[in-house]
Amino acid sequence: MASVTLVGVQRIYPGPPPRVAVDNLDLAIADGEFVVLVGPSGCGKSTTLRMIAGLEPVNAGHLSIGDRLMNEVAPKDRDVAMVFQNYALYPHMTAYRNMAFNLQLKGMSREDINSLVKDAAATLRIEHLLDRRPRQLSGGEQQRVALGRALVRNPAVFLFDEPLSNLDAKLRVEMRREIARLHRHLGTTMVYVTHDQAEAMTLGNRIVVMHGGRVQQVGKPLEVYRQPKNTFVAGFIGSPPMNLIDGRLTPDGARFVSDGGVFSLLPPAEWHARLVKAGGRAVVLGVRPEHVTLSGSGPAIQARVDLVEPLGQEVLVYTTASANAASCEITARLQGGTLPVTGETASLHLDPGALVFFDSETRERIG
Repeated sequence: MASVTLVGVQRIYPGPPPRVAVDNLDLAIADGEFVVLVGPSGCGKSTTLRMIAGLEPVNAGHLSIGDRLMNEVAPKDRDVAMVFQNYALYPHMTAYRNMAFNLQLKGMSREDINSLVKDAAATLRIEHLLDRRPRQLSGGEQQRVALGRALVRNPAVFLFDEPLSNLDAKLRVEMRREIARLHRHLGTTMVYVTHDQAEAMTLGNRIVVMHGGRVQQVGKPLEVYRQPKNTFVAGFIGSPPMNLIDGRLTPDGARFVSDGGVFSLLPPAEWHARLVKAGGRAVVLGVRPEHVTLSGSGPAIQARVDLVEPLGQEVLVYTTASANAASCEITARLQGGTLPVTGETASLHLDPGALVFFDSETRERIG
């Protein structure tokens, strides 16, 4: 096992014009930690993973695994194992031979190879599949064989590049559980790339939210969810995402008024000291859908119900509040009870203790 450290790391693709795919990335991954890089397509997360693997050069900065600088070290000498989105199994080989192939290339003895493959198969619960070829395996079974191929190498660091994106929803949940179990069993450092925030939230000890080649926020999943650093993180993490409502503070910072005067509210007392300094400025109010209810104290926001989406134990209600030719969209996540009807007007209440404010210019969280 080993830590992974990136200091000021850049990856620049030549032009013209040159394109900065990863820009000045600083990240320290502890020995045995499970870190998930998450973000939209093109944010630099897979490029970062490929730099750790040695498949992409580091154009600036330093990348270390353990206490060894890796900038110029060949991929085969980095003691990492990578699991790709495409399983890349040899179709003419059995699962056993796919898992054993790299060990055979290293010249290991047949007894040692057999022991390693059988142990990995037992860990992944695929002993009964070792004699089958890839075409005889389901997608989830093929992914387990790909995991086994990495596992037998006993690397210092496991790297996962969107390994579950080709699976259906049920299999993705099953394989997430499998990978989490594997990390608990091995305790090996793991770096996982995904665009799926559910994977990020459920798998990572910490998540790294990326956008435009830069790290936006690093933290424990629930910390990032509850305390987003900026409006990008607030709008990306969470399904549905945080409601973000443009508006302005009164000059004394004591009241928020949404654009067009659709509604106004008094921020909770704990925000007063921070908002006084931002008095009169344009801000963005953030509130998670689960903190929007149909009952509560204080003034209500009158909004037209656009869509009611039942999801079993919870219901999503999409609404639009309008006034003076202005409008804002607000989504509520309700836990049953009396539900509104599409087309009618609902009275929405925002939980004062769950409000977040961002600066409209910098898009950063105030305070």
